[in-house]
Amino acid sequence: MPEHRAIPDTPLFDRDGSILGYELNKMAMALSQAVNRDAFRADEEAYLDRFGLSAAQKRAVLARDWHEMVRLGGNLFFILKIAAVDPTPITQIGAAQAGMSHDDFLYQRLGKQRNG
Repeated sequence: MPEHRAIPDTPLFDRDGSILGYELNKMAMALSQAVNRDAFRADEEAYLDRFGLSAAQKRAVLARDWHEMVRLGGNLFFILKIAAVDPTPITQIGAAQAGMSHDDFLYQRLGKQRNG
């Protein structure tokens, strides 16, 4: 990556990221259709295998490792389709991207009161 475009600890979704994450993003976008959401819920591994994800991408999806999915070329707009199946709050994904606990993220980034 050219030095002038590097942002420390921030995966950049550019042409290279798009190529790297093509299968991951195609799989996630397919979750827009109810039949695919049903297939994903029924057998996640089999569903992921249909799209030819890399082993690392597959592990990231199965673990719901949002930061790793983005690092492996996932576009956040497509990754959110995976989150919608569970459903996972977008603030939880934001916390993962920031390397923070969900509670800390809500408090520090959004000014919410801490739980407990």
